[in-house]
Amino acid sequence: MQKIRIGVFICHCGSNIASAVDVVDVVEYSKGLPYVIHAETNLYTCSPEGLRSIKNSIEQYHLNRVVVASCTPRTHEALFRDTCEEAGVNRYLFEFVNIREHCSWVHLHRKEAATAKANELVRMGVAKVSLLEPQDCMMVPIHPSSLIIGGGISGMTAALNLANQGFEVHLVEQETELGGLLKGLNRLLPTNEDAQEFLDSVVKKVKNHRRIKTHLPAKVSQVSGYVGNFEVGIQEGNNETQYQIGTIIVATGAQVFQPNRGDFGYAKMANVITQLELEERFRQGTETGQNVVMINCVGARIPERFYCSTFCCSTAIKNGILIKEQNPAAKVHILYRELMAYGIEYENAYQKALQLGVRFIRYNLENPPQIVGNGRATAVKVYDELFGQEMEIPLDLVVLTTPLVSYAENSLTSRILKVPLTEDGFFLEAHLKLRPTEFATEGIYVCGTARWPSSVGDCVAQAYAASAKAAILMRKGFAAVEPITAFVNEAICAGCGNCSLVCPFDAVAVQLQKGRRIAVVTPAKCKGCGSCAAVCPSGAMQQKGFTDQQMIAMLDAITEGD
Repeated sequence: MQKIRIGVFICHCGSNIASAVDVVDVVEYSKGLPYVIHAETNLYTCSPEGLRSIKNSIEQYHLNRVVVASCTPRTHEALFRDTCEEAGVNRYLFEFVNIREHCSWVHLHRKEAATAKANELVRMGVAKVSLLEPQDCMMVPIHPSSLIIGGGISGMTAALNLANQGFEVHLVEQETELGGLLKGLNRLLPTNEDAQEFLDSVVKKVKNHRRIKTHLPAKVSQVSGYVGNFEVGIQEGNNETQYQIGTIIVATGAQVFQPNRGDFGYAKMANVITQLELEERFRQGTETGQNVVMINCVGARIPERFYCSTFCCSTAIKNGILIKEQNPAAKVHILYRELMAYGIEYENAYQKALQLGVRFIRYNLENPPQIVGNGRATAVKVYDELFGQEMEIPLDLVVLTTPLVSYAENSLTSRILKVPLTEDGFFLEAHLKLRPTEFATEGIYVCGTARWPSSVGDCVAQAYAASAKAAILMRKGFAAVEPITAFVNEAICAGCGNCSLVCPFDAVAVQLQKGRRIAVVTPAKCKGCGSCAAVCPSGAMQQKGFTDQQMIAMLDAITEGD
């Protein structure tokens, strides 16, 4: 058996770790741990210099196991594993020790105690890595077809992108026609393009594409299997059809928030409408009146719904410009809390609105605008934050700018696909910066307003991103399954079925083999959550990289210093 030779690399992480932890002390302590041949510190271990140092040390000291003590494995574990592999060390003979979130950040003003804890965490990491065994990824074939849930602009864009690359696409829409929210819009910012002409051209391409099969009105009734080999049930009316699918894209969209009856006079005063209803008036050519007041952030950035929908301000700006262009004598006031006009195109639209005479008045949540009128709004009273005085503005029309909110059906889709939601009911991607439009579940992607309120342009960009990632996977023809999967010691398995009951991914089943019941794991389905190992009474169920022996070694390492 090869002699164990461990290298330990401690990161300053700038001042994130070094301000609370004596990293030099941790390096010196690490040098005295069993099997540690080399230990050093780096300013930023994830930098090119830090990665180069790991490679050089592996070669110079003939290291065959590596421990990095730095930030979070969520963002950097794959990077360090790749580095180990490039230097000739199996990527799974690596252990990540988090001394930032788990140590320095929570013990910022207790340097001595933080340093002692960092030493303990490194000692545990060294104890575990000494027992790790080389692993190889399992390769699973990918069926070259994609399921897209949602027939709005995001779903249709993703469908066309994949179909144009030669992949079979199943596009599922719960409504009777394609288009989503775009069906109710008038013009698109910043191009000022006619929304219906744009939508019609996309719908026509989708319907005429020979590789896109549209299912509407329809819904996804069940999904089983794993990346590259999903078994999907699509229900249309009373008929359910099964399809084999390689990748899945969630593009279910969102809906416009409807104000509560009476909020700013909505549904009680005939001339109080929402931006979406104003879009419909534009499409029908209905007059908006001489005095128009728009109130932003209605139903958004409040305790019940804390988030900003980002594009609402630009919608108000766009429609304010349209009113002034149609009737230069009209008076348009936009009441806002903070104005979101990010990007040069939206900033230009804001400047154009100012030049046309649209007035912007800032209000605060503690002193919201008050609608004056009985049965019909006649004026609005608002305290101008910038001028420090109350104003009363006569009006013919009140337009409420409301956010997008998630569909209630998202919870069912979440359960079917086994993907997470945010607390606001939108779909939660794996990582906003490092893995955008991806889920933690391999082979499933998300785009458009299903993941967060977005403009039409952002929806299209995200659809291209999600479909590109799906295409890469299908083009390769196979996917690598991380070897952190569960496995069974058949000799001591009692076939109790606890593991099968708790597995959230249907990766474990109890089967009758040679006259006895034993648990059987489908590695491609397993996501390494560890639930099965936790409930196994005999210890027969284990998880690669997290076996009982490895976990006990870490626990024993804690007590060594006592």
